[in-house]
Amino acid sequence: MDGPRHDQGGTEYRSGHVTVTGDRITAVGEGPAASVPDGARRIDAGGCLATPGLVNTHHHLYQWLTQGRAQQSVLFDWLTELYPVWATIDAGQVHAAATAGLAWLALSGCTTSTDHHYIFPREALRGDGEADALAAEVAAAARVGLRFHPCRGSMDLGRSAGGLPPDEIVEDTDAALAATEEAVRRFHDPSPGAMVRVAAAPCSPFSVSPRLMRETADLARALGVRMHTHLAETREEDAYCRQALGRTPAEYAEDLGWLGPDVWLAHCVHLDEAAVSRFAATGTSVAHCPTSNARLGAGIAPVRDLLQAGAAVGLGVDGAASSEGSSLAGELRQALLAARVRDGRGPAALTARQALWLGTRGGARCLGRDDETGALRPGLLADIALWRLDGLAHDAIAHGPGGDPVAALVLGPPAPLELLLVGGTPVVDGGELRTVDAATAAREVQAARLRLVGPS
Repeated sequence: MDGPRHDQGGTEYRSGHVTVTGDRITAVGEGPAASVPDGARRIDAGGCLATPGLVNTHHHLYQWLTQGRAQQSVLFDWLTELYPVWATIDAGQVHAAATAGLAWLALSGCTTSTDHHYIFPREALRGDGEADALAAEVAAAARVGLRFHPCRGSMDLGRSAGGLPPDEIVEDTDAALAATEEAVRRFHDPSPGAMVRVAAAPCSPFSVSPRLMRETADLARALGVRMHTHLAETREEDAYCRQALGRTPAEYAEDLGWLGPDVWLAHCVHLDEAAVSRFAATGTSVAHCPTSNARLGAGIAPVRDLLQAGAAVGLGVDGAASSEGSSLAGELRQALLAARVRDGRGPAALTARQALWLGTRGGARCLGRDDETGALRPGLLADIALWRLDGLAHDAIAHGPGGDPVAALVLGPPAPLELLLVGGTPVVDGGELRTVDAATAAREVQAARLRLVGPS
């Protein structure tokens, strides 16, 4: 593959090459490759930019079925409106939503995605067996061909016990712990280059008991898997934690064993200086979701402060019902713009290259895979995105006098994706999905939506 590229160490080649053998990158450098084995595919990437595949650190794929609702609501009101709809979701609907969502992520340059699934309605899933909702997602990821980190979510604090979700979609604490352990044993693959790794993921402080948080942390560490939850997303959550729990969300998380190098936390919009310092000191990572946080009016995470303190930050599109665009490439631009307006530091707050780092290297660190992906380097997985930047919308900034392809990718509109390799296998080629038929995926998710919510 010959064309402009940008690597993990900051080295940039105006004209370089990336060589792939099997599922690994075997060579990266200036100019054309010295030799190409007989029978190998050679891609002329002139006019394109090669980057690591993007890493999505937070999503709720099932929400693809309920886009466009509660448009004027803040988070708690949004959840209150949508929980009753999600309470009847079944595994088939989860599969259709996950297939559509992951296919769309692939078209936005994503090679590795998480998903935080915490809705396990007792009635809707009784016939399938509750674990099949997670199995449906894993099957969808295999169908699309993305590297997948499903997070087995849980809620045990229903409305009758003072929580936010309806009682019919929360689980018994012991049952949630047992199901989390079963999900890890059934799906988690710790081997190098794994396509599926599972995380333990109670939903949030206002839908989960302290016992479930603590015992999930103990279980995850005993099983050797990572931990994920929502934290400090809204002012209402901050007020809830201070009033009901007597501490900030970050202090509460630390008391429960939920800070550490095996933890990444979604949103983290409302962090004080002490929390930022503790995240950096403990190696805790953050999944930054700028579009969703803006859509719900929650605010913007202190990304610059976290990076300056030494904490890892990745990007997430979040659920498609609070981030309808769900474009991971689009989050690069959103992260840059949001950081620049957040606290008055303007353009100094985040550069185009730092935004790309968030979407690649930062995300890989969140998932504990920075020794395998998130960079273009020999020995790493061949998870590569090739962006076409010689069209009308990008050519001047990418290739004009003093041209900057990285700025074109981040500051410009979403760039056409020419090629997406996951472990060396084309998932997108010539700008088209090659693993699933996009029209079929659209029809399937439309049918699933009709079954869940009826005609509009």
